[in-house]
This record gives sequence, structure tokens and C-alpha cells, in this order.
Amino acid sequence: MRIGHLSVYVDDQDKALDFYTSVLGFVKKTEIPAGDFRWLTVVSPEDPDGAELVLEPDQHPAAQTYKRALYDDGIPFTVLTVKDVTAEYERLRTAGVRFTQEPTVTGPVTVAVLDDTCGNLLQIAAQNS
Repeated sequence: MRIGHLSVYVDDQDKALDFYTSVLGFVKKTEIPAGDFRWLTVVSPEDPDGAELVLEPDQHPAAQTYKRALYDDGIPFTVLTVKDVTAEYERLRTAGVRFTQEPTVTGPVTVAVLDDTCGNLLQIAAQNS
């Protein structure tokens, strides 16, 4: 058994696709019409056959409530692994990404938290050497 798909609820699939590909560096894997929305996934270019991140519409009221509560409390919706948090922080900050937490050493990992422009906070994390 392995993880195939993980969802992140987004308020706008087009905006999310642009941010997750153009800014974060993921690549689009799947785009299938599904009523008013799409089954839309992105993957890491480092692991194109790995887990897919579903850019899931947040249209269900429970999803919107959940997402807003996490955001308001400063809790990241998910964690993305990077090789070097400080380098990614600088790259993304230069690209205009807003961070709510600068790189911080928390025991065996370094983390930072960013706003994905689609209603979520995401944490980037890397193991410390």
C-alpha cells in the first residue's frame, strides 16, 4: 500500500494551478473535466510517478470552514519536503510569496510556512544534517 493522492482544498483551481506550477515548481499531471470543476493534479518533477496533489475545489461548506479555521489559527494544511528550507524560502520570497513563518529550526528539522494564495498555509520542511 502507498499514498497515491492527497488533496489540498483551493478556492480557485486556475489560480492554484498557476501557483503550484509556476511558483512552487510542480508539474501538472492530470486534468479531467468533472462538472463545474476538474480533477486536477500536480506532481513533483523529481518524482513524476509519485504521490499526486489534488487541487480540490473547496465548494463544500465543511471544506471552507475547515480550511478557514486552520488558516486563521496559523496551522499549515500540509507539509512539502524540500532539500534546503532557507534556500527555498529565499527563492519563493523573491518570487513574491508571502510567508507567515520564516525558516525556523525545530529540533531535527527546519520549517517555514507560506501562503498558497488559495486559502491555505503550507509548511516547507527539511531534515537538518
